[in-house]
Amino acid sequence: MRVVLGVGGGIAAYKAALLLRLFTEAGHNVTVVPTESSKQFVGVATWEALSGNSVSSSVFDEVEKVNHVRLGHEADLIVVAPATADLLARAAGGQANDLLTNTLLMARGPVVFAPAMHTEMWAHPATTANVATLRSRGAVVLEPATGRLTGKDTGPGRLPEPEDIFTAALAAVEASRPAAAPGALAGTTVTITAGGTREPLDPVRFLGNRSSGKQGTALAVAALAAGARVRLIAAHMDVPAPDGVELIRVETALELRTAAHQAAADSDVVIMAAAVADFRPAQVVETKIKKRDDEADPVITLVRNPDILQELVHARDESGTGTPALIVGFAAETGDATSDVLEYGRKKLARKGCDLLVLNRVGKSLVFGQDETEVRILSPADSAEDAVESAAGTKAEVSARILARITAELAARRS
Repeated sequence: MRVVLGVGGGIAAYKAALLLRLFTEAGHNVTVVPTESSKQFVGVATWEALSGNSVSSSVFDEVEKVNHVRLGHEADLIVVAPATADLLARAAGGQANDLLTNTLLMARGPVVFAPAMHTEMWAHPATTANVATLRSRGAVVLEPATGRLTGKDTGPGRLPEPEDIFTAALAAVEASRPAAAPGALAGTTVTITAGGTREPLDPVRFLGNRSSGKQGTALAVAALAAGARVRLIAAHMDVPAPDGVELIRVETALELRTAAHQAAADSDVVIMAAAVADFRPAQVVETKIKKRDDEADPVITLVRNPDILQELVHARDESGTGTPALIVGFAAETGDATSDVLEYGRKKLARKGCDLLVLNRVGKSLVFGQDETEVRILSPADSAEDAVESAAGTKAEVSARILARITAELAARRS
């Protein structure tokens, strides 16, 4: 996603650097447009180093690129943080006396303002009127936080935390995007895998994962709403399967593999949203493994489970039938010192060969079991980083967006 981060001239400008990092670490392409006064607080070198893009505040820089028009036209999202009283006034009045206000006038996507100023400025009737004007035009103006301000003052007017601005901005983007139209998948069979597989060690214990099945069931609900016939292959889930689906219960990765291959034969779309164990115990003990003081601790040998997604793609390509028309994978990734989440996602997409890959960053408090998520939807055609589609919000909202993308991909293949 292409993001313009506008920075106003307030002491809270330093927090915008943390917001910038959130966007870039999530894989978004960010261009920072500071006002001249904001450079008194944070210099251009900081913005360029953190964003990886050149930074300007003047309409006369890089004239050949027509920046004052191009930036607003190309941006999927514009976020202004901090939005000072002066900047809100200039935006509401339609002024265009620097690069940022020009960009705001040219905006085609969502615009989010994160105010930061003294309490008296925020409460002033002029600011109240300017905020109302901006909101009436469709801009999102966040409420400032309450807390310590410059000096000893305390009250409303503090810049919201960068994480809160980031979440609100992604929600604004998601709200601007259409979902799959009702009936758009009528006559289409969609198979979805959901939940987490469990690989038995003995009759009591198993190897599992934190998947709750919420994303898979949300996808099933979205597919039903779009008019599809939905088959849900469910491993362990913390939530019930929605009414109206053809439900197939499985436990292990091998059971899910068999069910998925059988279901793919008459499916138009297969969405592999389940968290399938990469490994299983080489042997399953028939009786409970006992803990005995006179014996050594047991050693569990693991073997690799088959790559079901890769197998489905291979089977389709080998058959020559083109069925399923669309195979969608899910990738739950964590970054490390070698690569970030997006880079790992691209490598996985190339390795699996699927048509779309839904990528999310996971952790103990991220994605698994949560009601909200953020994903990137990768396809082999999206070579440029800023061309990668993103979706954020509740898992229901994100599922609607994924189904909208699937509907568009199916239409393109059938035309």
